Amino acid sequence: MAKEIESTNAINLISAGTSVKGDIESNSGIRLDGQLQGKMDIKGKVVIGASGTITGDIVCQTLEVSGQITGNIHAADLVSLKATARMNGQIIARKLSIEPGAVFTGTCRMDMDSDAKRKEVDFPK
Repeated sequence: MAKEIESTNAINLISAGTSVKGDIESNSGIRLDGQLQGKMDIKGKVVIGASGTITGDIVCQTLEVSGQITGNIHAADLVSLKATARMNGQIIARKLSIEPGAVFTGTCRMDMDSDAKRKEVDFPK
């Protein structure tokens, strides 16, 4: 009898000095302090640390950014851009928080039904 994989409270970590090329999928949260070239599909919380950079789209529950993102974000709940954040792309989220000092270049759509559309994300080119 096979066990069904459930979401856990475990946190995955890509540390500073680590570079990953490829897509990442996870049922739990992830913290990125290194570099990622690829997409993230995370069912939990994503934290991009101050030294973290990602070139690619992110689909997640919540997102906290202190580093750099070049790509699009689709969060079912909150996107929080901290003072050191640098974001270039489109944001679709239920809630958005931008601290003074953060740089956001792009567009934002506040979507109250974003969780239902999680798998239907099609960002404009």
